[in-house]
Amino acid sequence: MRIIAGSLRSRTLQAPAGLATRPTTDRLRETLFNVLAPRIQGADFLDLYAGSGAVGIEALSRGAARVNFVERAPAALKVLHTNLEKLGLASGFQIHSSSVGTFLRRAQPRQAAAFSLVFLDPPYDAAQEYAATLSLLGEAGTALLHPLGLVIAEHRRKEKLQDRYGSLSRTRLLEQGDASLSFYAPTATPPGSA
Repeated sequence: MRIIAGSLRSRTLQAPAGLATRPTTDRLRETLFNVLAPRIQGADFLDLYAGSGAVGIEALSRGAARVNFVERAPAALKVLHTNLEKLGLASGFQIHSSSVGTFLRRAQPRQAAAFSLVFLDPPYDAAQEYAATLSLLGEAGTALLHPLGLVIAEHRRKEKLQDRYGSLSRTRLLEQGDASLSFYAPTATPPGSA
């Protein structure tokens, strides 16, 4: 794995051994960041199920103001720390060693510090994590996501995610090989709440 663009371009990253963590491919990461290019500079980026940190580190390389990594697997956390250290990154990020559900339930950023971009890539075999995480992010009244923010879920192409999760509505679906990226944006009023 390598960093595609930005200040850390072409630097290599480690990935955790085994199949429990499946890093986002370089090609899919490039597609993702081509779409996010107009939004990444100065963004507050949340990398859920961070694994090796490849997506969040790419965001930092391309000018994100800060990245919060959320990961609970010890092997992945070790690789994430190693990657950040190897790249000489000492600021601009925070690592949360917890489950994504616990982090989202406890996190209460001020509205001014709400995340403008949220990326989630749970293990493909944990399909229930998609609905649980997107539902938490789409709960009415949540202050985690900036009103103009964007949530992106990487998933198997054959895994069909819903078009809505609370106040989040899917705005775009990109498919590449066996993987897909679903883009969600907050809407003013979730259905059934008016």
